[in-house]
Order: sequence, then C-alpha cells, then structure tokens
Amino acid sequence: MFSPFTDEQGTPKALSDVAYADLDQLRELEEGFALELKQTFSPSVRRKIPKIVASFANSRGGWLVIGVSDAEKDLCPVPRPSADVSQTIGELCRRHVSPAPRFDARFLPDPTCPDQGVILVQVLEGDFPPYVADGVVEIREGSTSGPAAGTALVDLYDKATRRRLEVRMFCKRTVYYPMADAVPGDLPLFNLYLFRMGRSQEDVASRERTNANAAAMREAFELQGLACRVQHAHDSLVFRTPARDEAVVPHSAIELFGDESMKLSVPAVLLDGKRRADAQAQLAARALFSPAADATLIDAPATMRRVTRMASLLDRYVRIRRIPWSQYAVAYELEGMAGVTLWSDDECYLAYAERHGVLYCATTDCLSRVRYLDDGAHDTFRARQFAGSHFFEACGLPLGSPDPEDNELVDALLRT
Repeated sequence: MFSPFTDEQGTPKALSDVAYADLDQLRELEEGFALELKQTFSPSVRRKIPKIVASFANSRGGWLVIGVSDAEKDLCPVPRPSADVSQTIGELCRRHVSPAPRFDARFLPDPTCPDQGVILVQVLEGDFPPYVADGVVEIREGSTSGPAAGTALVDLYDKATRRRLEVRMFCKRTVYYPMADAVPGDLPLFNLYLFRMGRSQEDVASRERTNANAAAMREAFELQGLACRVQHAHDSLVFRTPARDEAVVPHSAIELFGDESMKLSVPAVLLDGKRRADAQAQLAARALFSPAADATLIDAPATMRRVTRMASLLDRYVRIRRIPWSQYAVAYELEGMAGVTLWSDDECYLAYAERHGVLYCATTDCLSRVRYLDDGAHDTFRARQFAGSHFFEACGLPLGSPDPEDNELVDALLRT
C-alpha cells in the first residue's frame, strides 16, 4: 500500500508512525494519482474534501496532506482544529459521500508550536465502489479528480461484485481435520470467518510482518492462559494448543493469514460411552420427545466454554494489533451440525425438555450471511459474544424470545 513517507530502510510508514520531520520527504514527490496537497484548511478546501476522499476510495486509495503548499512543498502549518480531526473529516464525508469511505486521519503538531501543524488523511481503496460525492462519482485523474463515465463506471460496479465474491469464497474451512475430511459430516464444527477488508490480494505480507502477526497471536494465547503451537501452511499460520493426540482427537484451530484475516474452527464437545448412555436415558425418561438412538449429543456447557474461549483469542489479537473490528467482514458456518442435540444436566434444561422437547440443530449445514462490521450496527462487536450466541442459537437456544420461560433457559445455559 502506497505511503509518501518511508523509514531509513525505504519501508513505507503507516499513518500512525509518521513524524513531523518526515514531512520533508514530500519535497521529493509530486502530486499525483495517490497524493494531493492543500495549503490551508479553509472553508473552500473543506468543501472539496468529500470529493477528494471519494475519488481516492474509487481508485487505489491515497493521501491528502493539508498544510503543505502544492507548488514549493513548503510547510504552511494550519491551526489545530478544535474538534478531533477524524471526526471533522468523518462528518464531512457522512454528509456528502455514500457509501461511507474508509479513511484514517491525524493532526501532526509542529514541535515548535503545538497549536499548529499538518493534517494527514489516508484514504483506503474502497471495497464496494462507486463512492458518490454529492451525486457525482469522482475518480483520480492525474493530480486531481474528475467524474467517472462509461467504462470507468462499469469497472467500479464490477470491482464491488468481485469483492463480495472474494469475501464469500474466503468463508470456507481450510484447516484440515482427518476425522472430519475423511467422512464429511462426521465431526460437528463451528467455523467463524473474519475477512479483513481494505487489503488487496496483490499485497504480500513480508516475513517481518508475518513474524509480528505470529508474535501477537502467541501473546493472545499467553494472556488467555493457553499454550500455543504454530504450524506453517502455504499462505497462513495455524495456531493450536499443543496436544499429543492431535492426529486422532479434534482440537480447535485458528488460521491467521498475511493480511490478518482469520478463520476459527471449533469442534463440539461430544458425549460418548457411559456419559452418552446416561444422557440418553435421562432424556428418554423426561423429554417430550427424545433424540434418536444414533443421534449425536454434545455437552452444551463444555462446548460453550470452548467456543467462547477460542473466540476470545481473536478479541485479544485485534486489541494487541490495534485493529478496529470495523475493518472486518464476518460470517459463520455450521458443519456436521444437522440434528446435533444439546445436552446439559441443568434442571432448568431438563424441565424445559420435558415441556417442549430437546434442543437440536434443525437445519442442514449452512453458511450465514456476511456481516460488514463498518455498517454502524456493530460498533460494540466482540468475537466472543458473536460466536457464542450464534452457535447456540443455531442449536435451538431461543435467544431474544419474549417468553420468560425461554429467557430462563437461556440464562441457565449461558451461565454455565
């Protein structure tokens, strides 16, 4: 991803790493496809910002630098805005651009006079163009922007279609389970897919970045009180808790990709042997209807703990890496779950099964709809809560029901 600022080794700097002294590097650059300079933050410049941001989002992304002259590249510090600069730019875009483009902004204060400085705005390449500014689709044309027409407009719509397909294609399990892949449907799995938006397939993670990502995931495991084993794959790293029986007993796995997209696979905790026989006997004696003799029974409390514990690792990882959840698209998949029956020896569950029957997964294997976490409806998203609630709702738990009896059951099972 382009950055006008580099470190001593020539590595592009992220917005958060840019220092005031780095602004001298702009003298060596010309305004162009991915860089635009503005000398002031005047009302006329503010009116142009939505168009500039939209044009970058419709192209390959870019940087807007406010407080630098476009001719001589001299620093012309602007007064520090009274409000947070990200909120100011965001409000301008919300009023004039649809859909909302993704950007990051910061005010870089002058070390000799902190009340003035330069505004940096990094606009990410849009995932779902066209981005329309005041009714016009703007694209980059050299060092400025202009309206898109004809094939350029068609290309933008095609790009959005391809991106949605790319997200959907990502949402399939790629971690190998011998016991699941040998006999499809034989192992109940909950799969959570987190696709990081705003990254291009052409971006290849450096060895340094891959190692930093791996270190952050190891730290997440450590903070969770779990040991961690890392296995390299052709385009990802697979993280598991070390176990001597890994080849014959399914264990949870996190697959981490170079762009920090992630996949989580969690096997349900199955009842077998005497525990299964005892559970079957209790359900046959008490439930309105009992599961079939060959039904798969899962330990609801143990599975809940496993799902939420593993999903919490993802929450820890994004906190360590300082990635906002709004940069992700999320979906989940039920694999081998059709007809799987929940078991708990909690009296509340047994009494509920007596009146209404056992809870079980009433659908065939399916992939959920994709949720884009930048839509404003997921500002409080947590992977732990999302995974736990959707897994058990898929298994028949009546989440969100107005019935007090249903709510009592939900409280009893989630409490465990």
